[in-house]
Amino acid sequence: MITKWKVFVLITCCLFPLQSYADELLSVKAGYQLLSPEGSIAGTVLGDSEEFDLERDLNLDDSEDFTGEVALQLGHSRLSLNYLPIGFSGTGTLSRSVTFNGTTYNIGTAVKSDLSVDLYDIGYTYYLLNFDDLPMRFQLGFELAVKVADVDVSIKDLTTGVTETVSGTAPIPTIGARTRIALADFLGISGRIGYLELNDNHFLDAEAQVEFSPLPMVGLYAGVRIFDLKIDEDDINIETEFSGPFGGLMVRF
Repeated sequence: MITKWKVFVLITCCLFPLQSYADELLSVKAGYQLLSPEGSIAGTVLGDSEEFDLERDLNLDDSEDFTGEVALQLGHSRLSLNYLPIGFSGTGTLSRSVTFNGTTYNIGTAVKSDLSVDLYDIGYTYYLLNFDDLPMRFQLGFELAVKVADVDVSIKDLTTGVTETVSGTAPIPTIGARTRIALADFLGISGRIGYLELNDNHFLDAEAQVEFSPLPMVGLYAGVRIFDLKIDEDDINIETEFSGPFGGLMVRF
């Protein structure tokens, strides 16, 4: 149902596109992320742990899934919430014997593996530099974020049907920087990087993207993102790197 308020917002954005673009309060992004895995995983029971190589042992495919972001900007402050589901699966033949979660998988065993990570990212940015009266708009600030990684790993012996599953959740805070350069009213470049190591866990998250808005309220974005994740908890150990392109649609209010 179209309300008078929605009509007013639409007319205002059409009549004053420059002001709308510069002083947006809310942005929503929905996109598609492709990630390729590298690294290793291990499950631990009573100190019994060996690593699976994600490429050599498990032959994991790339992850392709939807991602979303909601961001609120008030003055020099920006608050954002990101969600990215990451899922890898594959079938491979082990080149060595590996013990996972107390079960030994012998050399030559055909295994099916699944690795899923639900990644939640809550971030706060304060722009120390926030110029909108230059030929191009420039923003640069520090960013504090908390990454919550909810991880599940399962390994199945395709011959015997024996399956072992381990899971864990790790909140990892990061500190870093965010910048955005608006080359024109319809074209911008943004980037961010965050990192922190805590209790043998670390998380590096970096991305760069281009935003194109042919209409004041609607646009497209595309970029590249890299994750370097290490989780060392009681029952799971993951040391991986995910990287790949992403893109999608965005709406600004």
